[in-house]
Amino acid sequence: MKTFINVEDIGPLEKALAEAQEIKNDRFKFQHLGKNKTLMMIFFNNSLRTRLSTQKAAMNLGMNVIVLDVNAGAWKLETERGVIMDGDKSEHLLEAIPVMGCYCDMIGVRSFAGLTDREYDYAETVLNQFIKYSGKPVFAMETATVHPLQAFADLITIEEYWHRPVCSASVAAKPKVVLTWAPHCRALPQAVPNSFAQWMNAADVDFVITHPEGYELDPKFVGNARVEYDQHKAFEGADFIYAKNWSNPGVTNPADYGKITSKDMSWTVDTGHMSWTNNGKFMHCLPVRRGLIVTDDVIESPNSIVIPEAANREISCSVVIKRMLETL
Repeated sequence: MKTFINVEDIGPLEKALAEAQEIKNDRFKFQHLGKNKTLMMIFFNNSLRTRLSTQKAAMNLGMNVIVLDVNAGAWKLETERGVIMDGDKSEHLLEAIPVMGCYCDMIGVRSFAGLTDREYDYAETVLNQFIKYSGKPVFAMETATVHPLQAFADLITIEEYWHRPVCSASVAAKPKVVLTWAPHCRALPQAVPNSFAQWMNAADVDFVITHPEGYELDPKFVGNARVEYDQHKAFEGADFIYAKNWSNPGVTNPADYGKITSKDMSWTVDTGHMSWTNNGKFMHCLPVRRGLIVTDDVIESPNSIVIPEAANREISCSVVIKRMLETL
């Protein structure tokens, strides 16, 4: 595996989930693969779970780790071609990337959407430059449009908390999984919901997306999911509720891209919402704004699995790095 961006990159989900369980049973089983190998983690944006879990996964696999925070201690990087660099950016990404590649065997990139130019964001301009010019395997640690390490961890978590394999062909085995929009005070990217939708469509689950009208995700991520604008109806009988805010994706109205076009607090997940479910589990990628996305009583309830979900970030990343090490 040379790149990890979309669900297709991981191959058969049954095999990936089995590998995740194998690693969870013995996190140091494959240490020999990373001996004398170096992972470079490049952050254009802030991180807690991604930074810690990816570094831990690499160390479990025997790797050395270099962490570069582009906004703290590095030269400011220009990402656009054809510009006159007479501002505060001293180095161009096109020189920086191959230099970074000289110092490592594998690169993880975290670069959020700017939320002003949809075409630029959805072209994954920054990530694709690393893939093209680094000469190294590259994986996404959340990009402008996707967060596959999170979505893989989400799938592992659902598998663990569901009583039958989520990739079973049996209709009776399907859990109902609902991705629900919730209000937020800031404009957030669509990366987490995009990837969650992509991975749930690939798994054998009954998948529903619910959000206010006008917040439709890109059809390539929605796939075969059922879109329900009535949140109550969407929650009925749900086994898993995945709450997440996203700014307007600009699908129905491009001028709205990246904007907050709804602050409807009736979408906040509280005990009333959860009472509509089938004793459903509550999920969120974290960090979460309490009182906006979810109430205290829901996120602190026995049915909240946000901490095991976060813990599985180490496992999902371990599988990805292991696969990449096997190709070196």
